[in-house]
Amino acid sequence: MRIAVLGANGPTGRRITDQALAAGHEVVAVTRRPGSLAARPGLSVAVADATDPAAVDAAIGGTDAVLSSLGARFGPEAVTTYSASAAAITGAMVRHGVGRLLVVSSSIADPHWRPTGAHFFNHVLDPLVNRRLGRTLHADMRRMEDVVRGTDLDWTLVRPSGLFEHPVVTDYRTAETSADGVFTARADLAAAMLRELGERRYVRKAMGVITTAVKPNIAKLIWNEGVKKK
Repeated sequence: MRIAVLGANGPTGRRITDQALAAGHEVVAVTRRPGSLAARPGLSVAVADATDPAAVDAAIGGTDAVLSSLGARFGPEAVTTYSASAAAITGAMVRHGVGRLLVVSSSIADPHWRPTGAHFFNHVLDPLVNRRLGRTLHADMRRMEDVVRGTDLDWTLVRPSGLFEHPVVTDYRTAETSADGVFTARADLAAAMLRELGERRYVRKAMGVITTAVKPNIAKLIWNEGVKKK
């Protein structure tokens, strides 16, 4: 299969690209920074801003599926990356007849998501980090989901929980709408997306993904995913 990966030089996009190539897929890495991706068999690079409809249109022509792992930083400013890219991607897919789309969103997009037994997270971290510091970002994620749902594509909204780095794929669980857990390793997120690409269990649905085998160090997670990125 020939797959376009949006956000291919991001932390999740790199995982998707590596695993897709290892599985024998061809990958079109769509990125604004082509020099950050080393040449490999099966990999081609398309230079594009994911919010630019013309650039995205040129990048995804001839592909069989699109996987978007675009991300933005927390901040008080209005965020439009998710919704603008969704409009550009879905429009280009319709024009080219590309039917399958998987796009990374977040468990936060489910208003009823509250992980079982995670008292500190539910009552301290989630209200402070996600609902306050990440308010504008998650608002745009919801707009993105609305854009995707409004299409006739075979879409899947992929909703991980708190993302962290782990070197290999571990045990993970998926569930419709959102999954009952606090954390998701990026390697597991990529593996779940590629598996869904073949299995098609969550077409025109949201798919929650959580890691069950390992947990990150909370202080390290906050530093790497929040403070350090700024």
